[in-house]
Amino acid sequence: MDAAALWQRYQNLLYYNEGLGFYLDVSRMRFDDAFVEALQPKFNSAFAAMADLEQGGIANPDENRMVGHYWLRNPDLAPTQEIKQNVVQTVDKIEDFTNKILNGTIHPPQAAHFTDIISVGIGGSALGPQFVAEALAPDFPPLAIHFIDNTDPAGIDRILTRLRNRLASTLVLVISKSGGTPEPRNGMIEVKKAYAGHNLDFSKYAIAITSENSNLDNLAKSENWLATFPMYDWVGGRTSQLSAVGLLPAALQGIDIRAMIAGAKEMDSLTRIPDIKTNPAALLALAWYFAGNGRGEKDMVVLPYKDSLLLFSRYLQQLVMESLGKQKDLDNQTVNQGIAVYGNKGSTDQHAYVQQLREGIANFFMTFVEVLEDRLGPSSEVEPGVTSGDYLSGLLQGTRQALYENQRDSITVTISQLNPRMVGALIALYERAVGLYGFLINVNAYHQPGVEAGKKAAAAVLDLQRKICQVIEQEKTPLSLMELAEKAGEVDQVEVIYKILRHLHTNKRDIVLQGNLGEPNSLKISAL
Repeated sequence: MDAAALWQRYQNLLYYNEGLGFYLDVSRMRFDDAFVEALQPKFNSAFAAMADLEQGGIANPDENRMVGHYWLRNPDLAPTQEIKQNVVQTVDKIEDFTNKILNGTIHPPQAAHFTDIISVGIGGSALGPQFVAEALAPDFPPLAIHFIDNTDPAGIDRILTRLRNRLASTLVLVISKSGGTPEPRNGMIEVKKAYAGHNLDFSKYAIAITSENSNLDNLAKSENWLATFPMYDWVGGRTSQLSAVGLLPAALQGIDIRAMIAGAKEMDSLTRIPDIKTNPAALLALAWYFAGNGRGEKDMVVLPYKDSLLLFSRYLQQLVMESLGKQKDLDNQTVNQGIAVYGNKGSTDQHAYVQQLREGIANFFMTFVEVLEDRLGPSSEVEPGVTSGDYLSGLLQGTRQALYENQRDSITVTISQLNPRMVGALIALYERAVGLYGFLINVNAYHQPGVEAGKKAAAAVLDLQRKICQVIEQEKTPLSLMELAEKAGEVDQVEVIYKILRHLHTNKRDIVLQGNLGEPNSLKISAL
């Protein structure tokens, strides 16, 4: 296609919303009008399904749950008055609580103000708040936030060590829908012990964000924690950023949560339009479908050209892959669907992997994310008439063109300014694009059986660990690996047993391994 035809295609396909200062360019995706027309029936069904979803239809039949994260930014759409009131009251409560924290009405026993936050969560309870903190937190926030988002002991120690001199002025947010998810539960227990080790009453620092009457909710109330905030069964973790999960930590960092909500509400309205070419979420879903033939045959590479959007690709990775990565479709047919997502930031990572993207295997499509405003103030020139921001813009445009010339397709998302309203809009845009695409490929985008399977498998390993430790304690003489497996009645799990023993031995957990660790059958196992 020559330059004139490309320019005309760009103008024909460019989506722009003046109110948000938002542009979406899918012109460098090589679909034609016939492709769009062929998908129109699928989109008609998807638009209807999305409308039903917002009205309270059961979108997660596995758990008989509604899916209502859209109600978080427009409570008037909620199917019941009770849900509407809960949403409104929760935001009011977040603001009231935040004001009391920031003005010192609520303060730690040994200090006039809180200075820091430890946020304990996993998955969507961490990725969304981390993305927003990186994107929007001021350089000197009223409370600095630190995340414990894994059950890695060294990672937990790193956070607690950095805060050891400020632990007495550090709030703790514990975020878990059930209160039983191992990673946040473990993090809470470790943090609680650290506070006790400093002679601090954990309950004077702790806040729970959880479901009503969950284990965590009951614990928080029984120990009289500072506050509890709700998690709803109709909001999944990966779509929870505009619930208390994301709004409370954002507000405590001084981020305008009302603006985030307003931006999401505005984008939701734009993406309800049942017309592909005037609906930005539909355009994204169309482009994704084209790129991977509706089968996820190409990866989505996300390259934001703004340092503060560093974590956007990581946030989208969960939103897209957990939502769309499914073995079965809604008709229980095996389909093995999904779209792999990875990325980092431009132009830094042009030096890391753009060489392969341009000249290697063409198994991807690109999403460029552009922010037009370089900085809040004026920019100095690094060359006559050229600023650092000009270079960044030039690198984006040049990379887009270089990829297209070599038959690599791309989408470009452009925003005028990075602010809370726009971040809320981006969250809403991709949530709805995922929802529409899920309906296009006939999968349930709102459950995650693979994640649950992994949790069950991990629990089985820990049960096996308890069993073999009991056998070792009861035995008077050292056992071989196979003898241990036989006595535990777990011969088919001998490899897992070896790995458990190796881990226990390395961490000096009262297990003695004699022999060559590289030759498992040579080992003799006994209690210390």
